[in-house]
Amino acid sequence: MGERKSWDSKRAEIMSRPGAGAAYEAARTRFELGEAVRLRREQLGLTQSELAERAGLKQPAVARFEAGGTMPTIPMLERLAEALEMRLSVQFQPLREAG
Repeated sequence: MGERKSWDSKRAEIMSRPGAGAAYEAARTRFELGEAVRLRREQLGLTQSELAERAGLKQPAVARFEAGGTMPTIPMLERLAEALEMRLSVQFQPLREAG
């Protein structure tokens, strides 16, 4: 049986593959956007179905988005922001050094 690797060494191995860093960042972005929408929806006491209706979407689309399963377009983010009684703000930030 092969030697077991630590999570840190396994992650380093995966991240060393071409394109892994970009894919990781895209997944992080999807997760953070979905989490922000879910938290605001819960603050407003809305169900996924109610948010979907306000934004002109279907409930499964909201569920996928909140789970980080889709990368939204700017128009979709604008619709969600309005449905969540918020204003969309898009900004560029400096890259953080890898920690």
